[in-house]
Amino acid sequence: MPIDAAGALGAAPRVREIAWDHKDVQLYHLGVGAGRPATDPRELRYILESRLHVLPSFATVAGGGAPGVIRALSVPGVDVDLAHVLHGGQRLLLHRALPVRGRATAASRVVAAYDKGTAAVLVLRTDVTDADGLLWTDEAEVYVRGEGGWGGERGPSGRPSPAPAGPPDHVAERALREDQALLYRLSGDGNPLHADPEFAARAGFERPVLHGLCTYGATLKAVVDTLLDGDVSRVRAYRTRFAGVVYPGETLRVRMWGPAGAGGAGAGEVRVAVSAVERDDAPVLADTVVRYG
Repeated sequence: MPIDAAGALGAAPRVREIAWDHKDVQLYHLGVGAGRPATDPRELRYILESRLHVLPSFATVAGGGAPGVIRALSVPGVDVDLAHVLHGGQRLLLHRALPVRGRATAASRVVAAYDKGTAAVLVLRTDVTDADGLLWTDEAEVYVRGEGGWGGERGPSGRPSPAPAGPPDHVAERALREDQALLYRLSGDGNPLHADPEFAARAGFERPVLHGLCTYGATLKAVVDTLLDGDVSRVRAYRTRFAGVVYPGETLRVRMWGPAGAGGAGAGEVRVAVSAVERDDAPVLADTVVRYG
């Protein structure tokens, strides 16, 4: 059945209690490629309990359960085939640094439903609050093929903007493991698109693809390590648009444009573009910005 945009937008927020501890953080960090080389002190900041800090993109999996792109499909008025669903984009706003252990309340609701004609785009916003107040806000943009055409607002353009002009200020390459998707899915995203070859073929892919949020996390880690000297507490906001797929075992090329001295005490933002090295730098993340303070 088609999406009932009015029903989805009018639905009450869905509230759930979430909790996490150091093991969840460590597993997530391994899932986005941390810990290599295993004896590198900079990598042990992500793995070893005695010096552990939390990459802000952990917010996308904190508390386990289905990711936002899947939770949006359980909203009243939304009844679609998972094989037609793609993760279009992700935005994250940090109100405070994420603790290694926490308990919080997550309230999610659809805040936008756009009619692209041949597809629909839903935006699911989640506000997470702990005992000290608002901790983070994230928005998942969900693209559903074949579900448009109800005459609704088209919304913003879905076309990625070109990368900034001129050569990047920094370039980092991150090799992904062949089993990267199998490891990442242990943090809660069990979508068979990322593990089951038959399901991936039904969705139109030659083989299982990496979770977009895994690429999202690996990219933020590359930026934090390259420009912020590993100081995760300086990340204020992070957004991206998923422009293409990544296959496990490929290498990410992360190009960064940012003001000189990002590793100092100032505030600013870094523009980022990510591509797959082995496929002639095919774009995988676009319109990507990391704000830091």
